[in-house]
Amino acid sequence: MFTRSPRRRFLKISAALASAPFAATIVPSFAESPNEKLNIAAIGVRGRGAANLAGVASENIVALCDVDANNLNEAAKDFPNAKLYRDFRRMFDEIAKEIDAVVVSTPDHTHAPAAAAAMQLGKDCYCEKPLTHCVYETRYLTELAIRNKLVTQLGTQIHAGDNYRRVVELVKANVIGTISEVHVWSAASYSGGDRPKDTPPVPPHLDWDLWLGPAPYRPYHPAYVPGRWRGWKDFGNGGLGDFFCHYSDLAFWALDLKYPTSVEAEGPEPHPESTPPWLIVRYEFPARNDLPPVRLTWYDGGKRPPIQGEAKLPDWGSGVLFVGEKGMLLADYGRRMLWPEEKFADLEPPPQTIPPSIGHPQEWIQACKTRGTTTCRFEYSGPLTEAALLGTVAFRVGQKIHWDAVNLKASNCPEADPWINKPYREGWRL
Repeated sequence: MFTRSPRRRFLKISAALASAPFAATIVPSFAESPNEKLNIAAIGVRGRGAANLAGVASENIVALCDVDANNLNEAAKDFPNAKLYRDFRRMFDEIAKEIDAVVVSTPDHTHAPAAAAAMQLGKDCYCEKPLTHCVYETRYLTELAIRNKLVTQLGTQIHAGDNYRRVVELVKANVIGTISEVHVWSAASYSGGDRPKDTPPVPPHLDWDLWLGPAPYRPYHPAYVPGRWRGWKDFGNGGLGDFFCHYSDLAFWALDLKYPTSVEAEGPEPHPESTPPWLIVRYEFPARNDLPPVRLTWYDGGKRPPIQGEAKLPDWGSGVLFVGEKGMLLADYGRRMLWPEEKFADLEPPPQTIPPSIGHPQEWIQACKTRGTTTCRFEYSGPLTEAALLGTVAFRVGQKIHWDAVNLKASNCPEADPWINKPYREGWRL
């Protein structure tokens, strides 16, 4: 992922957008009746891609794009009228006018170039989490979505569940009082180890060069693809990249978090090729309106918050713990509980103010047709992703960074610059 760049200073996002192709504000391509179907192109069609395709199958799937011919052929069975492509750049060159919206479900390192190519053409975008692979890419897509008035949604599907909505209501109803501390943990662990030295042949169905996309070239090996790329820093960001946007989404939503002021990471000795098998990342967020500053601590790879044992909380392998002045609130994807239980035994739940979701992809489809908005639009989920990726930056530089969100810099640490942005291979761009 983060090959060192000689560039020490970064252009403002607005300047980058102003100089990019198709940079003028664009009227989104879909302007038909809400009863009409969207013409959707899917980039990445297996794994999460298959699930995302199923979520938008009510619409016209006009194009399928995947670097793996076997994946394409399998997806084409369900969408026989879709045009098939290996390279999304060629797809946009040939049929951009036939596309209203795009679903991006590739490995993390190609999220940004694929989404940017679509959004620069005025296409609404649904993108899997995390939104991008590095901080600069995240801010670029966030600002591009706002500038071009696009309907966007990050693939944080748990956001649509009833449980998260009830937790948010409990927090906003001040049931556990003022919250200044949150702990978030996931059991996920990914680490590739040393780069393989053998060079087996590339399977005939895989276009390896396209799979690499903007990442630095390396020989093909099954240690990377199809499913193990998250353990390699050129392609993923380990457990932090995989699950922060799912679990910390709850804290961002309930507490109106946006950009941290500082980030500090603890983990094993950084490996030049692999993502760390575990991390502890400490974030400080500023006061928001009448809400006080918040400390959020992330744990993965089997690490847990000490307070879980100290307070004799249930032994959940993953979870989100809000610590308030009146008690604690523990949640995961499908469960929630107030602690200590006996203190809240007679609590009358607050009114349900957040309506049920029609479904995560369905929200996006509806908003595309009505020019409405979504709950995980990039304006919200961009800062969520940015926080996740800043944990990687802090880990790589080995010190606490003070984050200047306006200028996209670690104000105390110029050594962070090459980890905030990254160079692309020749032929690839935002």
